[in-house]
Amino acid sequence: MYKILSFLLLLSALELSAFSDYDMDGVDDDVDQCPNTLMSELADINGCTIKSLKSPHNFDIIVGLNFSQTSYEGLEKSDTTATSLQIDYYYKNFSMQASTSYYDSQSVAYNEDGMNDSFLGAYYKLSPVNKLDIRVGAGIIISTYDSTLNNNNSDYVASANISYIFDQTNVFGGYSFTIINDDDIAGEISYQNTNSYNAGIGFYPKDKLYLSASYNYSDSIYADVQTIQTASLYAFYNIDANWFTTFNYAYGLSESASDNYLSLRLGYYF
Repeated sequence: MYKILSFLLLLSALELSAFSDYDMDGVDDDVDQCPNTLMSELADINGCTIKSLKSPHNFDIIVGLNFSQTSYEGLEKSDTTATSLQIDYYYKNFSMQASTSYYDSQSVAYNEDGMNDSFLGAYYKLSPVNKLDIRVGAGIIISTYDSTLNNNNSDYVASANISYIFDQTNVFGGYSFTIINDDDIAGEISYQNTNSYNAGIGFYPKDKLYLSASYNYSDSIYADVQTIQTASLYAFYNIDANWFTTFNYAYGLSESASDNYLSLRLGYYF
């Protein structure tokens, strides 16, 4: 009986003096000078971070539901819904984007569905001065839209966007130029390269919420159609560290623009 009691007392003493490591950095809590080291960080003998083990490579996947009402000049009114998929890759100041969508368009006279054109692009962000960001990019519009109007060739786009942040507000603007490679149809359709511009202002009413309003101006790919002008509202909300959602509404200011455009998207960042 005495031996058993002695053994139990020894176990208790060992348990009380056992190694304790709350933040699991390999350093005993009694001597850990940085007791809340993250799991993604490498700690020194004092328990403090010497290197982050978090990967510099990040991705997001975004799915969306889009709705537009169109009454282009000379065309029938139609309602179009589309489901979209976008995948982004981020590495420091470099990013890549791939996107595609599937549409269903209905009017009084017809019902049409299929793939829209897809996009693949790459971007690089520059910050020449504090609070000023410039993003330049280039991409290819891949013809996955089945059309009878000879616009089944891939097009190329180059863009530049600028944003300046002060306090909780930012002003932004952008320009893009698209080379349209589609073949004209003699006597019917003539295609042209396009210039697009946008300018707007945004602010952060809360840490997780961003709101903006912008004006957008773009040439039509058709030479005999007036420029496309819209006014849009945009919202971005961080649900948590990974999940986010966006909302976009655009109102057509010209006969060549959709009367109304609405988009709701859900994304996951990792």
